[in-house]
Amino acid sequence: MSDNDLIEERRPVTDPITPGLPEPPAAPPPSQTPLPPSLLPIGAAIDFPLSWLLDHASAPIQYRATIDVARIPAVQIQRISTLPYTHVPALSLALGQQLDGTWGGSMLEIPSGRAHGFEGVGTITATRRLLEYGWEKESPPLMRARRILFRLLAEDEDPAFLFELAPARGKADSLATHIGRTTLREAAAAALAQAGYESDPRLRGAARRIVDRLYIYLRSPLAQKPWVRAGNQQVLSPDATPPSFHALVMLAFMPLFRSEHYDVMERLFQYLALPMPRQTPARLIGDKVVPQPHLVLGDPLPHRNAADADVPWALTWLEIAGRLGYLRRHEGWVKLYERFLDDRDEHGIWHPHKGLAMPRSSNPLVWPSFPLESHHAGEERWSDVSFRLGLIGRLAGRQINLT
Repeated sequence: MSDNDLIEERRPVTDPITPGLPEPPAAPPPSQTPLPPSLLPIGAAIDFPLSWLLDHASAPIQYRATIDVARIPAVQIQRISTLPYTHVPALSLALGQQLDGTWGGSMLEIPSGRAHGFEGVGTITATRRLLEYGWEKESPPLMRARRILFRLLAEDEDPAFLFELAPARGKADSLATHIGRTTLREAAAAALAQAGYESDPRLRGAARRIVDRLYIYLRSPLAQKPWVRAGNQQVLSPDATPPSFHALVMLAFMPLFRSEHYDVMERLFQYLALPMPRQTPARLIGDKVVPQPHLVLGDPLPHRNAADADVPWALTWLEIAGRLGYLRRHEGWVKLYERFLDDRDEHGIWHPHKGLAMPRSSNPLVWPSFPLESHHAGEERWSDVSFRLGLIGRLAGRQINLT
């Protein structure tokens, strides 16, 4: 760790509590012997097509299938540890990093459909993509990105650190600034947690503030009715602070931290199991209604049609639910997962219900993890989903049979 990193670690951090809500006491620690949540049966063992993936999938999927699903130690396979660094798209993404450790001068952007390669990708998005490719946090690009991500945790007051969330012209109002800093802090915390910095005091401090704010919201009446009317439409109340996708990713990769906040995690599960409102989350900022698609207001995967409409998003959510320990507690999500398993052939390889095209998603939250496969034709186009189904099964405690 550099001297500058040590300075940042000691730096005091402030996080204003959203006004307008009574502040309850901090989230209580879990009891010595908390009652175990009701769990659904683990389910049958899953046949995982490791041999097929090693023959057909891209290098990152080969690596992660071996390490994360089959859980074969890398030391037992001489060439496996270098596989992620042989993937040409991953190398191209790494080479696009600027000298200051950022990509494209932004944080959450994703490449447009017309972009060449990774042109226009943001720093947090690129960091999470490299982690999904299997790159270690000590690799040079991720080491360079680490400094800016930790700085975002402190909500630096420099306007430049709002990046693409800063106003194009003029000065942002206080609400826009607060929302922008909150979003970037939670997204940076998600990337750092995924990289494996759970024990770092800077990340834990930021996570504690995020959870405390979430605890206040989940205990407030706004959790049931967060809407106010703006003109002829409903928007989120300025005091509403629902969980974001980024906060959920952060918690998904911090298992020890979650165990220290048992009550909050229980309330969060009950909240995520509620039906999603019909309204799209949006806020009134100044005189404009701004969509907030990263906020989660209930069950984002309520039925089969939702899963079929966006397979990559469905798998993304099931993986997060598996990491949070929620998958085995929600019958609807388990049934959707089982249905994906039923779509595999006798070798454990997934195929879509209709058509022969590789699943795609327009949801920007999916981009860091899907697809990892660089070829969209041939048998390899089924490797992403086949791998994810095995990973979700492993996270849910299923027995994995290697084939």
